[in-house]
Amino acid sequence: MSFFKPAAIRCAPWVQNEETMLEVIRWAGIIPLSESVIPGWSIEEHTPVELWFGDDELGPWDWKIYCVQSGDVAYGKFILGGKAAFATVDVFRELMNWRRSLPKYAPDARQRQILDYLDENGSIGIRDVRNMFGIKKLEADAIIADLQRKTRVVTGDITRVYRGQDLHYNGWQSCTYCTPEALFEDDAGIPFPGFVPRSLKSSLTPAESHDFVMESILRVAPGTDGKAIAKVLG
Repeated sequence: MSFFKPAAIRCAPWVQNEETMLEVIRWAGIIPLSESVIPGWSIEEHTPVELWFGDDELGPWDWKIYCVQSGDVAYGKFILGGKAAFATVDVFRELMNWRRSLPKYAPDARQRQILDYLDENGSIGIRDVRNMFGIKKLEADAIIADLQRKTRVVTGDITRVYRGQDLHYNGWQSCTYCTPEALFEDDAGIPFPGFVPRSLKSSLTPAESHDFVMESILRVAPGTDGKAIAKVLG
């Protein structure tokens, strides 16, 4: 069963700025930030070399802030067991429907505490997680990364960190996290006009959702080996 109509062959789009990066994400449906086991399937490989972390250009590393703040894209470590990727709402909905149907993606006790915190407070940062459990940053990062892998949490916002007497920005960023439902379904407190809440409830079975995500990848990287896709999706 195919969920996509055949489309004309097109050249891969190139990332030149934050707007075209968002266009590439929308075109791909789901795509990692950096190279993966699937050749040609990453923002990095759609970006001219001189714009990928150049001396005077932070490129996609910085432009991802615009994409996250568009309210149209899920960003988090939800492929390859913890690799950062972007997904449109339509594709993330199906990834979430499939992942959440599997026992191995169920949150553990500590993760449920974080989800309860998010229900009450809306968002959470790494410092909050550290304080909640009395743990170090590395362990807190791992807990949040695992919640992203389980599609329970996504990046809610990213802010630039300015340092030094001249308040210089050299790529340091601070993230807060929220549930996908809070980011895409709730319209309270959205800081930009024209936001339209979208349902994350899928009409597909979990197996169909898996195939939908797989076909999304194959549209961008046709001929990809099934084992590579299985490795990506987990």
